[in-house]
Amino acid sequence: MISKKLIKYLFVSCLIAAGFFAAADNGAFTSEEAVKKSSTGARSAKAGFAEEEFRRGVQAYYRGSYNDAIMEFEKALSYLPEENLIIEWLGKAYYRAGLEGTALAQWITASDKGWGGLLLKNKIEIIRERRINDNACEAPIKYTENGSYPGRTGPKGENLIFSQPVSILPNPDGTVWVVAYGSNELIHMDINGYVFERSFGPLAGFDRPMDILRLSDGNLLVTEFAGDRVSIFNKNGKFIKSFGSKGTGTGCFVGPQYASVDELGNIYVTDFGNCRVDVFDKDGQGLFYFGNKTAGFSGLKAPTGIAVIDSTVYVADAVSGGIYKFDLAGNYLGMLCKDKTFIHPEAMKKWDKYLVLCDKNKIYSIDTETGAAFQNVSTGNAPSRLTCAVPDVNGNLLATDYITNEIYVMAKLSELVGGLFVQIEKVHAENFPKVTLEVKVENRHRQAVVGLKESNFVVTEKKAAVKDYRFQGASYVNDTADITLIIDRSYETSGKDEAIDTAVREIAGAMGGKGTLRIVSAGSVPVQEYEGSPDGALKFSVKALKNPLSSGSSLDMAIRLAANGLINGEKKRAIVLIGTGNVAPVSFERYGLTDITTYLNNNNIILSSVLVNQGGESKEITYLCQHTEGNEYYVYRSQGLSAVVSDIIDTPSGIYILSFTSSQSTSFGQKYLPVEVEAYMMNRSGRDDSGYFAPLQ
Repeated sequence: MISKKLIKYLFVSCLIAAGFFAAADNGAFTSEEAVKKSSTGARSAKAGFAEEEFRRGVQAYYRGSYNDAIMEFEKALSYLPEENLIIEWLGKAYYRAGLEGTALAQWITASDKGWGGLLLKNKIEIIRERRINDNACEAPIKYTENGSYPGRTGPKGENLIFSQPVSILPNPDGTVWVVAYGSNELIHMDINGYVFERSFGPLAGFDRPMDILRLSDGNLLVTEFAGDRVSIFNKNGKFIKSFGSKGTGTGCFVGPQYASVDELGNIYVTDFGNCRVDVFDKDGQGLFYFGNKTAGFSGLKAPTGIAVIDSTVYVADAVSGGIYKFDLAGNYLGMLCKDKTFIHPEAMKKWDKYLVLCDKNKIYSIDTETGAAFQNVSTGNAPSRLTCAVPDVNGNLLATDYITNEIYVMAKLSELVGGLFVQIEKVHAENFPKVTLEVKVENRHRQAVVGLKESNFVVTEKKAAVKDYRFQGASYVNDTADITLIIDRSYETSGKDEAIDTAVREIAGAMGGKGTLRIVSAGSVPVQEYEGSPDGALKFSVKALKNPLSSGSSLDMAIRLAANGLINGEKKRAIVLIGTGNVAPVSFERYGLTDITTYLNNNNIILSSVLVNQGGESKEITYLCQHTEGNEYYVYRSQGLSAVVSDIIDTPSGIYILSFTSSQSTSFGQKYLPVEVEAYMMNRSGRDDSGYFAPLQ
C-alpha cells in the first residue's frame, strides 16, 4: 500500500515540474523567462526545474559542500541564464570555495544588470580592495574619532560613570579595563561602553591608580601614583597583593607612573619623583633601578611612558621631550627621539613594530628602528590631555582623555566610510519555524570584529522585525578548537621521525581532550590518517602512517583536504603543517598560494607551521602563515608547543549565533525565504541579506 506521505510527495513533485508552486507562491526569481506564464496562468517548466536545482544548491552551500553548490547553481542557470538571484548565489559559492576572482565576475554581472543595489556594490568594492591591499605592509595612517565613552551622562552630566581616565587595557574579547585616576577605581567596560564590573583596589582602596598592563600569567598590574606601590589583580579584577613602598632605595617609589614587562616577567616602572626606572622581578622583589646621570647621559628628569620590546627599554621624558633607549640591565644605549620632539609625552605602548605615544592632544606612532614619528590623531584646539592610547582587537585605537573625561574610539577613515563587512554564513532551519543564523562580522581589512552583543544586531524577514530574536553566543569566547595536522611525507623528512612524533604528541596533549584532531599525510597523494579525540594521538608514531615517503608532497591538495574536514567543525579551527618547511615544485601545482589563502580565510581557517629543522621555512609557507593569522614554530623550542593550540584559540573570531522564530509560509518547503541581518558598532554598520528553505513537507 502506498502511504499518504508518498502520495503527497509525488503530487508535490509533479506540481514543481509543472511550475505551479512558482506561480502560486514562490516568486523568488524575477527574470523574464522565470515570470513568463502559460495560458493556464502557470509559470514555465524551466522556472520550476531551475527553482528545484536552486533549492538543492542553497542547501549544499549551507552544508559546506561548495563544489556541489556550484554545480547545482550552474544547472539552475542552464534553465534561467538571466536570473540574477542564482548568479549572486553562484558568486557566493565561488567565494567560499576560494575562487574570489570568479565570484567577483558573477557579482559584477548581476550588479551591472541592477541587481543587489548598494549592498552588492559595497561587497564587490570590499573584496576588490582586499585582493589589492591584503599583501601590502600597512604604514602608519590617520585615525579619526568613531565615538566615545563619556565619564558622565545625563542632560547636565549628573550621572558619574568614571572620573579622569588615565590608562586603558584592551582585552581579547573586545572589552576593556580602564584606570580611573579621579574616581580611584578600575572599571571593566564592554564594546558599547556599558560598565559591568568595578574594582576599588586593595582593602584600603586605590590611591590614585595610574597605569595598567597584563602579565604573562593573565594577572593585571596597576601602578598607584599617590600610594607609591604596585598592585596585582587577577584577570577578573580581584585584588591579590601589592608591593613597593615610599622611599629612595631599591624597590621603593616616589610617584610610580607607567609600567612595562620583559619576556622574563621582570617589571619596569617609571618613578617620577625619583627620576628613574625601578625594576622588579615577577614576584615583586626589587632588583635595581636606572636612569640616573652617567657618563654620556645627563639622566632622566621626568620619566613617563615606558615600553620594553625584545631586549630594549624605551623611556619617554616629560621635561626633555625625548625618548631614550636602555638595555635590560639599565645601560644607556642612546636616543630614539631627540629632545624637544614632544611637548609632554605620557604613556607609551607597543604597537606592532611601532611605539604609540600620547603627547597632549596628539597621538604618534614611532618607528623603533629609525625614531621617525608619525601623527595618527589630533583632537584639535579644544582643552585635551591624552594620556594613553592602545590598539584594540577590532583594529581601533582607544585613547583616554584626562581633561574631557572621555575614552575615544578612533578608527581609520576607510573603515568609517565603508562600514562593517557582514556575512550570513549559515542558516539552520531544520527545526523551522525556529531558525538559527551564523553571522560573520569583519572590518574591511578582514579583521574579525569581536565583543558585539544582542543589541548590536537587527534581524529582519522581508525588512520586518522577526519574532523571538535571541543572541545565542559568539565564537570569540570559545575555548575549543578543531585542528588538522598535515605531516610532510617528502624524502626530506626521512630521519625526522622523533621530531614529528614530538610535535604531534605535544599538540594533541595541549588540546586537553577537547575538539577534534585530524591527521593528514601529505605524500604524492594526501591521505587522512586519523580523526577523533586528541587523546587518541598522545602515543602517535610516524611509523603507523599509511602514506609512503615520496619525492615531493602535494601540499596544496593536502591543505584542501584538511580544510574540507574543518568547514563544519568548531568555529575556531586551524591547520598545522609539520615538516622541514621546504616545498617542492609540485607542492602548489594545482592550487596557487592566493587561491589557498582565500579558501582558508573565507572559511575562517588558520594555518600555522611546526618546523623540524631550524631556519628551514620557505617563502611559500611563511606567506600562508602570515596571511591566515598563523604562526611558525620550531619543534624543539624552549617553551614547548602548547602555544600552538593556545595561539589558535586566542586568535579573534567574529562569528555570532542568532536565532528567531520565522513568520513566513514555506509552501511545503519549496519557497525561498529571505532573511536580513544588520550589525552596528558605534557609528559603523554593515548588512547582509540571504535566504533559505524550510524542510520539505
